[in-house]
Amino acid sequence: MAEQRVLLIVGGGVAAYKALELTRLLRKAGIAVRPVLTRAGAEFVTPLSLSALAEDRVYSELFSLTDESEMGHIQLSRSADLIVVAPATADLMAKAAQGLAGDLAATTLLATDKPVLMAPAMNVRMWEHPATRRNLATLKADGVSFVGPDEGAMACGEFGEGRMAEPAAIFDAIMARLNDGPLKGRHVLVTAGPTAEALDPVRVLTNRSSGAQGFAIADACARLGARVTLVAGPVSQPTPAGVTRIDIQSAREMLAACQSALPADAAVCVAAVADWRPDEAFGVKLKKGKGGPPVLTLVENPDILATLAAKGADRPKVVVGFAAETNDVEMHARAKLTRKGCDWIVANDVTQPGVMGGADNTVMIVSKTGVERWETAPKAAVAMKLARKIAEDLA
Repeated sequence: MAEQRVLLIVGGGVAAYKALELTRLLRKAGIAVRPVLTRAGAEFVTPLSLSALAEDRVYSELFSLTDESEMGHIQLSRSADLIVVAPATADLMAKAAQGLAGDLAATTLLATDKPVLMAPAMNVRMWEHPATRRNLATLKADGVSFVGPDEGAMACGEFGEGRMAEPAAIFDAIMARLNDGPLKGRHVLVTAGPTAEALDPVRVLTNRSSGAQGFAIADACARLGARVTLVAGPVSQPTPAGVTRIDIQSAREMLAACQSALPADAAVCVAAVADWRPDEAFGVKLKKGKGGPPVLTLVENPDILATLAAKGADRPKVVVGFAAETNDVEMHARAKLTRKGCDWIVANDVTQPGVMGGADNTVMIVSKTGVERWETAPKAAVAMKLARKIAEDLA
């Protein structure tokens, strides 16, 4: 097998030091790294250190007599299996979104026909600025994948979203793009988070759900090579690298998004969908009055899991439902499996401390053939175990 190659573009920011560790991880895994260091990036890491770790020369100048006599920027842009931008500064993102070509990094991004993965890093205000959000949307629409940014303390002293993802997380995202995982060529549909049913312009009926487990499953499936569509309710979770995210509010919107995403090889319905909605959403905010609280009439929402599990040409081969229970977990899970017509139910006891919104989960997998009880583990580990189980069933 030919050696896989990453073209690593290092932008100018304090987080550039993480590119050194990322380079070390890639070389340790046998991935060739060819660095492109911007002038701003060279203010934070030296060409010598980057070259030593990459075991390759560092490219930086667009107008190099040696390189450009052979159209070096074209060769660079197409010599790798994947282009990684880490850190992807606000400036680099803007140049790439607008198709500018004023330096070697931007010209390489414009000339490439290879997939691009960006790891953004910038001040939280810059990340939240409308211009950056527009550029982010444009790049995603152009097919660029993202890993991070994370939330935390920054070199400038502020706290928020904008920290570059850790090298290990970027490495994992790179390997997912390079490797032929067991879900390669498969399309997995995942729902996550709560739904919100409008009562009036400021009030909703909803469920308690952080979306953490669903997002972890979407991430795990993408890491195993799947094309993942994530239909997400109103949560603040960052979109996993390489995942296509569709944001919705109501159960009816979620069902429509799921149906539009079909066909899929597997559907994993993790979302905490509101069972009911008000029969009427008031156009103005309801006020307290002498007559007491208003009388609400509720109507049943569509059953997304049962709809996806119903027999038909578009039914995914594997349909997985989730059951968040407070008592008699296995009994309720078995009943739900029969009632919904899905293949598995992943059930858990949400009265356990830390499950709702926490980092860990304890689940059982209920199917027609029996029950698997999994030990308590981080949600990411539960997600990967489930993703591998789906891959085995689809094989």
